[in-house]
Parts: sequence; C-alpha cells; structure tokens
Amino acid sequence: MARAEDDVERAHLRDPADRTFSIARYVPPSELAGWIRRYWVPEWDVPDGDVAVQKVLQYPICLAITTPAYSRFAGPTRGLSVTELRGRAWGFGVMFTPAAGSLLLGGPVSALTDTWCGLDDVGALRGLTAEITALMAADPSDPEIHARCQEQLESRVASLGAPDEESLLVNALVETVESDPAVVSVGQLCERFGIGQRALQRLTARRLGLSPAWLIRRRRLHEAAGRLREREGRLADVAAELGYADQAHFSRYFRTTTGMTPAQFAGRFRDV
Repeated sequence: MARAEDDVERAHLRDPADRTFSIARYVPPSELAGWIRRYWVPEWDVPDGDVAVQKVLQYPICLAITTPAYSRFAGPTRGLSVTELRGRAWGFGVMFTPAAGSLLLGGPVSALTDTWCGLDDVGALRGLTAEITALMAADPSDPEIHARCQEQLESRVASLGAPDEESLLVNALVETVESDPAVVSVGQLCERFGIGQRALQRLTARRLGLSPAWLIRRRRLHEAAGRLREREGRLADVAAELGYADQAHFSRYFRTTTGMTPAQFAGRFRDV
C-alpha cells in the first residue's frame, strides 16, 4: 500500500488556517492505474455549531465518496465543488481516471456533469457502501482498514479489464493538458493527437462530460492557484504567463469561479 504524493493542493483551495481535518492519500496498484488515480481518506472534527467549508477546483474525473451520512458517485464539476464539514466524521474517497467514469456508469458521463448519484446506483459498485461503512466504523484512522477498503473497491474495478484504445486515448489527452502548459488551445490538442476538433468534442463530451476548452481553462486555474499559494510573481505576471488577456481578465475569471479574487486567495498564505 503506497502513500500518494500530495499533488492535489493546487486544486484544493484550502485555508491554511483550517485545522479541522486531515487527509491520508494512497495510490492504486499499478495494474489498476488506468482506472484509479488515487484514494483520499479525510477525517474531520469541527466544533459544535461551526462549519468548515471545503472548496475544490475539481479535475476532469468522476469521484466516489462514502461518509457516515452519505455515499455518492459524482460526475465532474465544471465550477467549484463546495463541501460543508460538520461535527466529527470521516470519508473514504476514490478519484477515478478520466477514462473510468463512462465505463462504470455504462453510459456517457455527461449525464452526471455537475451532479451525482448514489454509489449503489452504479452497477459495478453496488454493495460497496455497506462494506466500506462497516470497515471504517472500526477505526477510520487505521491505514490497514484503509487498505481493506481499497481492496473492496479494486475487486470491482478489476472487472473492467485492461483499458482499450479509446480509454488510453482519453487518459492521455487529459494527462497532456494537465502536464504540458504549452497546450493553450484546442487546435494544438487536436494536432498533438491527430484528431479533428468535432471528433474531439464528441469524445470528451461522452467520456468526460466536458469540453476540450474546459480542460485547458481548468488547468490554467490549477496553475494559477499554485502560483498564488506559493506567492510566485506579481498578479500581472501570473496572468500573462498563464495566457490570460490581461490581469483584469484573469482576476474576473478567478473570482467568478472560486468566489475569491486572486489577491484574497494569495493573502491567506501571506503569514504561513
């Protein structure tokens, strides 16, 4: 059982002053890396009457999350994912790869864009809620229990077999956008993979529930959050380097999506 590198902080718009929760993260076995990106297991303890609001700029993937209060299979969120934590509890989460969602659902991911269904409504994952809830109830902090929960999930995902050619293409498309900042237009992505723009749009709509342009916009927001968190450069320089028309355009888009101006978000980390 391997711990995952903490490479999700740029997506999680976490307030560094928030000490109400902790997160353990794990990577899947290599043979399932085509279907599972990582696991995350949060625990939280929020004082009575308080609420800890978690804001995340989600990746272009589907998620599964089980807590004592609910168990869901969530599609991609085009805007900002907001979760309110109350009381003392835990979660067991799975971030699937871009290619996995439509195969687990048995249909286009667009049916779940910006929404969710019950985890047990996903045929391939039926019965998982009860198993995870029973395991985690014993000790949600125990890495061995986390491993047993992973085994339950992996036994179901293994039924997908090896990724086919289209699934490999979908994963490669998203990885390219997320890892190569030189890709700033849909045309470049089409050229890189030798696929027409309409064909690419149909593919990402069906397999991701998203547009190719959204993938690029979201990558830029992730980069921006990372730069602001590390206080790297002036806002005007960050905007220019990430391909925004100007600082005002960057600031408007960041505020519209996150509910904070770039300066407000960066200010959280000033004294950290």
